[in-house]
Amino acid sequence: MQTDVLPEGPIRSLIRHCGFTLLFVMAAFVPTLLLQRLFPYPFLFLFFGAVMASAWFGGTAAGLFAVLLSTVLVEYFFVPPFYSFSISTTAEAYFAAFVACALAASWVSSAKKKSEVALKEALDQLEVRVSERTAELMKTQTELAHLSQVLSMGELTSSIAHEINQPLTAVVTHGHACIEWLSASPPNLEKTRQTVERIIQDGTRAGAVLSRIRALVKKEAPAKTWLDVNEVIHELTTFLRDEAVRRGIAIRTDLVPGLPKVKADRVQLQQVLLNLMMNGMDAMAETTNFPKELLISARANEADVMVRVEDTGVGLNAETAEKVFQPFFTTKPHGIGMGLSISRSIVEAHEGRLWATPRSSGGAIFEFTLPVRPRDSDG
Repeated sequence: MQTDVLPEGPIRSLIRHCGFTLLFVMAAFVPTLLLQRLFPYPFLFLFFGAVMASAWFGGTAAGLFAVLLSTVLVEYFFVPPFYSFSISTTAEAYFAAFVACALAASWVSSAKKKSEVALKEALDQLEVRVSERTAELMKTQTELAHLSQVLSMGELTSSIAHEINQPLTAVVTHGHACIEWLSASPPNLEKTRQTVERIIQDGTRAGAVLSRIRALVKKEAPAKTWLDVNEVIHELTTFLRDEAVRRGIAIRTDLVPGLPKVKADRVQLQQVLLNLMMNGMDAMAETTNFPKELLISARANEADVMVRVEDTGVGLNAETAEKVFQPFFTTKPHGIGMGLSISRSIVEAHEGRLWATPRSSGGAIFEFTLPVRPRDSDG
């Protein structure tokens, strides 16, 4: 058996609001009628509550409907002469005051409801705009991070070329050696085999260099995995070794073995370390009275892994130590002042901290922490 169901729309909404209004008014009428037997004056304020509830849930129209119903019931049951629609002269002012108060209650309740609805809509729109702006800022930050990576690679062009050229030169040399061994009479196959193995090793080495460069400059979404910080530091020190030698800088490491792993994006962590190490090397460009040393150390406690990058460069004062993390603040003649700002954002996105302090014997210390496990993790 099919039944007709009223569709959602103005008619159904009107019927629902009228039903609630009747319910609210009757909820006020019944207690008022019972209390009239106990007290000389009726408790008409209950009708004001019914009017306000109707206006709140049903709007202005429902509020006015509640005023009309309440007025009829009050006039008939509670204003002398009772049980008639006539009003005595002495009760006219009393009845008029009731109607005025009921109308005022309806208006106040309806207006407050409209204000709250408008405020909620405004807040919803604001949340949407904030979400959109946040997404835009994150996209911009990603673009700037990628730009910083590319600029860092630009500064290392000569070292990259040297690091790739070494294994390629070795490949050519070993290739000529293979020709000589094969041209011998009889051909020396054992020497040829050994030389081919070295060619494979050198080719693999050149490919590894290109893979590291591609990983540092490629543009892709962050992907957090459990990483060994010591392994990442070793990759970067190997990558920068030739550049450091060219600049007369000694790179040293002091890494505690067996550090707990951290959950981080490998490329972003490499970017932070690369930026800190390159900044340290740049800071030592004019160092003459101290040995040029770059020390990278790693420690851990129960909560965090801490990485420290120390240099013997021009150093920082207390004021500059915080300013260096501000966007577009730079002490380099051709710097854009975004590297450290981006690095701090990356570390904070990994729930860590990045800060700088002056080195007592000259130079600067940059330190950052990464949690051993995310702060909201239960285990």
